[in-house]
Amino acid sequence: MSTRAPARRPDRPVAGVLWMLATGLNFVAVTGIVRYLGTDLPAAQGAFIRFAFGLVFLAPTLALTLKRGLAPGALRLFVARGALHTAAVVLWFYAMARIPVAEVTAIGYLNPIVVTIGAAFLFGERLAARRIIAIAVAIAGALIVLRPGLREIVPGHWSQLGAATCFGLSYLIAKRLSEIAPAGAVVAMMALTVTVGLAPLALWVWVPVGLVQVAWLGLVAVFATAGHYCMTRAFAAAPLTVTQPVTFLQLVWATALGALMFGEAVDPMVMLGGALIIGAISYITWREAQIKRRTTPSAAVPEA
Repeated sequence: MSTRAPARRPDRPVAGVLWMLATGLNFVAVTGIVRYLGTDLPAAQGAFIRFAFGLVFLAPTLALTLKRGLAPGALRLFVARGALHTAAVVLWFYAMARIPVAEVTAIGYLNPIVVTIGAAFLFGERLAARRIIAIAVAIAGALIVLRPGLREIVPGHWSQLGAATCFGLSYLIAKRLSEIAPAGAVVAMMALTVTVGLAPLALWVWVPVGLVQVAWLGLVAVFATAGHYCMTRAFAAAPLTVTQPVTFLQLVWATALGALMFGEAVDPMVMLGGALIIGAISYITWREAQIKRRTTPSAAVPEA
């Protein structure tokens, strides 16, 4: 008789790619709607209404989470993540209404780079030479997108850089929270803390809002929730080395959306910079998968 570890579900690369394609389409829909709404609503107010809808969707999960109680030390992490995510979504809403959709998308690809650097400083993860080179390539890609000195860097660009940084730090805390709390609790508590964090900012700048605007922001919440669900399914179906490169298509779709719907010029430099960033992220993902494969013990462990 032998004891075996639970069998790993077989990879389904085609399903993973399809789920990631759906992820990209949902997130492009989110950016398109926010871009369409423009500057009629202050960034904090628009973000608050969007997250309030999300909180309604997650109310059952949140109620169950609060009923069960939080792990020791979790509340502090939830609050810290909520503060970072609050700043991130306000900055993202501000940028989305002021710079081309493709540029917002390309700069947003820097999130994993922030996660990689932050993990080295906060969690002591080793930065090998190859990782450092990949980070340098990603930063070069961001500089190609922004082209400082060759064109004006407007507040929307700085805002999106700040959003990418805050999102990356938020994901780092989420990584630590995933070790002590269920995934549903992590998502539900984020919705609660961000909605609470946005409330005073939204009230401070509140302007009259129409039912049509509220309906559009409700749709943003639907597409955003669907996007996160599809991403989760993609990660479960196939390795990141398969799904990560597919995210570049999000930039292609965002560029097409900006050109067709908003008359934004197609900028080859933005595409090139975005491709460099995604290439660097894909390489880091591939290297981590290789290292993990070498250090993972065999699934079958014969009983003595």
